[in-house]
Amino acid sequence: MPKRIEGFPGEVVIVVPGMIIETIKKNPLINSLYVTDIGFYPNAKFHHRTRKEGISEHILIYNLEGKGWIKIGNKEHKILPNHFFIIPANTSHTYYADKKEPWNIYWIHFAGDKSHLFSKIIGQTKEITPSPISRNKERIDLFVEIIVNLSLGYSRENLEYANLCLWHLMASFTYINQFRQIKKETEHDVTSQAINYMKENINKPLKLNEISNAIGYSHSHFSKLFSEKTGHAPMEYFNHLKMQEACKWLDTTKLSIAEVANNLGYNDPFYFSRTFKRIMLQSPAHYRKRNQM
Repeated sequence: MPKRIEGFPGEVVIVVPGMIIETIKKNPLINSLYVTDIGFYPNAKFHHRTRKEGISEHILIYNLEGKGWIKIGNKEHKILPNHFFIIPANTSHTYYADKKEPWNIYWIHFAGDKSHLFSKIIGQTKEITPSPISRNKERIDLFVEIIVNLSLGYSRENLEYANLCLWHLMASFTYINQFRQIKKETEHDVTSQAINYMKENINKPLKLNEISNAIGYSHSHFSKLFSEKTGHAPMEYFNHLKMQEACKWLDTTKLSIAEVANNLGYNDPFYFSRTFKRIMLQSPAHYRKRNQM
């Protein structure tokens, strides 16, 4: 079959020059994860690439429409719409578009001494299941953000911004559920309801059973759900919210520490101070003094 490596109508390609890559490697802010090449191939008919020795960067291919295949070793991976695949660095590979339904792909070559930390999604086909909360547009916007900034030149600021965006882009593929979280409906979400209730009653000395009763769950079942979702026990989380509020009072008012404690439902200012120090790793007085310097 005909093979075409590049030159697709509407394509976008950015190849960062080698001398610029060397400056990136010397920049401690971005040298742990950085872009070397990035682009978009729409309707990539006859797209075909074979690299017997692989390349020194990982290659992320994100397919929006159509189909394609990625072959590594003796295994061939079919890449359908909403699928992505990361080809490991220094690995022999071939990839190509379907003849009848060629893929439309965003792709990126990335490297850096922290790039291996994404190993759990490297070398396997992953699907981003379409749904109203998929945030696919926002993920594509991150690709575009990187492309546009690199196309504007290789100033230090452009390079730093583009490569810091790469962390967010990679997070959107690694932590799909968390990336979607912002669009989830919270009306019937137990954890969100509980947190909202805590915030509305931040000035009260709530107990666990009061929170769970307000949500309509037994305190044991509620605690299990809340801890699984947030990684913290409900009362620990409530104390964290209180300390956030305490910091705001200490930063923006001249209220005494005892008054701040009372405003947050603590009858004993010494207990408040101990709680503050346990969570913030410094006393309320030290926190206020430090922020006034």
